Amino acid sequence: MVTENQLTHKRIRLRVPKEYHQEPVISRLVSNYGLTVNITAAMLGSNGVGDGWFDLDLQGSHEQIESALIYINDLDLEIWHDITTGDY
Repeated sequence: MVTENQLTHKRIRLRVPKEYHQEPVISRLVSNYGLTVNITAAMLGSNGVGDGWFDLDLQGSHEQIESALIYINDLDLEIWHDITTGDY
């Protein structure tokens, strides 16, 4: 059983389409939802053309993580849950 304030981890892979490259999506996970975010892998073209992919380890309370996932879903970004990093 997870208590409300107990820290937990969730690993996700997030696709960020090129139209969101100028949006601070990952930064907002920290500032708006109080998460600790570790980028364990990423692929983003240097010229900003095409989609970016980020493997993220999210740390926070269950409620913080769920709220952040709702935010990501509201942006209509593609998410894979409980991924294994390094398998691009």
